[in-house]
Amino acid sequence: MEQRAKHDMAEAETVLELDDLTIRFKLKRGELTAVNGVSFKVKRGETFGLVGESGSGKTVTARSIMRLVPTPPGEIVRGRVLFEGESVYDKSDQEMREMRGKKVAMVFQEPMSALNPVFTVGSQIGDALRTNLGMSKQEANERVIELLQLVGIPSPGSRLDSYVHEFSGGMRQRVMLAMALSCDPTFLIADEPTTALDVTIQATILELIQNMIERFGMSLIFITHNLGVVAHACDTIGVMYASHIVELGDTRELFKNPQHPYTMGLLNSIPRLDTQSKYLTPIKGLVCNMQNPPTGCKFHPRCEKAMDICRQEIPQMKEVAPGHFAACHLHN
Repeated sequence: MEQRAKHDMAEAETVLELDDLTIRFKLKRGELTAVNGVSFKVKRGETFGLVGESGSGKTVTARSIMRLVPTPPGEIVRGRVLFEGESVYDKSDQEMREMRGKKVAMVFQEPMSALNPVFTVGSQIGDALRTNLGMSKQEANERVIELLQLVGIPSPGSRLDSYVHEFSGGMRQRVMLAMALSCDPTFLIADEPTTALDVTIQATILELIQNMIERFGMSLIFITHNLGVVAHACDTIGVMYASHIVELGDTRELFKNPQHPYTMGLLNSIPRLDTQSKYLTPIKGLVCNMQNPPTGCKFHPRCEKAMDICRQEIPQMKEVAPGHFAACHLHN
């Protein structure tokens, strides 16, 4: 059964494709390349995990799919974003408005900044329904109650007129998920949906998202800084560091046989039950300054396996095993 599922996944249609995407920001203090040569595909029904520390370029990558990168100061230097075979950047503003919500939806990282504090939760979710689906106010309210119940908010009928500050952190994320699901999209992007939540609420939100994906047959990009969060939720994982994808492959293969020192460092930072050690092994140092990045491989200042070539040349992505890619000079 498992082999058949993998075969079906391999044969599945590619819904989203990023090809050599490079995004630069022109700031007062200079230029900053936030996304550099990023390429990956997401198939229909697949859950793709995009993992890396803060500042790696994950959110900018996700926003580029929705064409939400502000221009200026942002600029698409090169590359393509294809959704269902069509270039996102060739679409008109009206076509993009129709695509957002109906086809692609996003659960943003910070509910308090994504949700408007001066409007009720019911009016904010209902507005998307009235605008995108042409529902009347009564129809929208009935649908909002269904959505709030779907994501597990108790007494949904009485919460229509509640404001964002009246919800807990976990409940705000549920509201964000309800808003994202309101127009029945086929593709969902979840940007750090469990950040700043305790582990119990994290597990609940993850289970809720997974149930929604299975129930509605959606594709998902799950963005996080924690490999442990996506271990059981994602089919494929792309590890991102300082604007580059440094490793890409099947989740089980990547966890079993990581090929990039950065991936190994992230895995060593996860608490484990099968070890007697009381301490984690953190990655030394911080993500480099992207306005003045180091030459060569951007990870080399923090890498214990760095060689002279690492300081001089940027490694190219190489297939180290079937379907498993890594950008590291150790494989050259």
